[in-house]
Amino acid sequence: MILSDRHQRCLPFVFVLLLFSLALLSPPLLDAQVPRHNVEKGEHAAAEDSHAGHDMAESGHVHPAPQAESPVDVGLDEKLGDRIPLGLTFYDENGQTVRLSDLVNKPTVIAPIYYRCPNVCHFLQGDLARVLPQLKLEGGTDYQVLSISFDETEQPELAKRSRNTYYAAMNDAYPQQAWRFLTGERPAIMALTGAAGYRFQRVGADFLHPVAFFVVSADGVIVRYLHGTHVLPKDLTLALYEAREGKVGSTIRKVVQFCFSFDPEQKTYVFNLLRVSATVILATLALFLAFLILGGKKKRQRGHKS
Repeated sequence: MILSDRHQRCLPFVFVLLLFSLALLSPPLLDAQVPRHNVEKGEHAAAEDSHAGHDMAESGHVHPAPQAESPVDVGLDEKLGDRIPLGLTFYDENGQTVRLSDLVNKPTVIAPIYYRCPNVCHFLQGDLARVLPQLKLEGGTDYQVLSISFDETEQPELAKRSRNTYYAAMNDAYPQQAWRFLTGERPAIMALTGAAGYRFQRVGADFLHPVAFFVVSADGVIVRYLHGTHVLPKDLTLALYEAREGKVGSTIRKVVQFCFSFDPEQKTYVFNLLRVSATVILATLALFLAFLILGGKKKRQRGHKS
């Protein structure tokens, strides 16, 4: 191929950009890809997010006496890749027995809370009520949301009251069965929270507990934990995409994982600016080289004709 002097003068600049792009895409930077469920247990302890709840006893409502508990190291051991026991049964807002396997049949958000808590549990669910209507995914069809009380003394009446509160906050515009509010007995509660690495402690009528929820796939595999009471629509959407695995077009999933990665320190998804920039530069270089090659061919063809 014969290049003009002007094209030849551009080649050093092209090679510099090529080397710069390859440096951006080098293996140390690629390590920031979305984790594939291999985080070791205890990596992200969340004891600092623990809090003391408040008991608001229901007048005229009899609760079973809470069982005595041994001291617990309150916190969260992220068990990414582990499976929650889907054979567990709980009670829905109407007091009907429901099995987790009947609810967790699609990507599912599970929020461990207790309904009498007016502080962080309320803030967490309130923020979910703010974010869920903003998602492009359709609740009840593309994903499910479960609030599950870890207080065995709470009854379905409280769950129903909580459901009405948050649905009213969404102007009842959210699909009716897309967000369920459950209560349960202690063995089922401990089995679920234990499988998720969620460690809480009753202190009198109050609780110490982590402030976090987690997302599982349709077969109950834990794919992501999200921390704190402020939920970002981007984080929840990307976590649900992760939970969907191959059920979404693989192209969409690969683009999402290429452009975003989960930062375990900030506990949020971040945009991979360097990776995307390097890709854009490489694509531009490819187009420029194609222009040089095609331009050289056209020049030779005009030379032969003359």
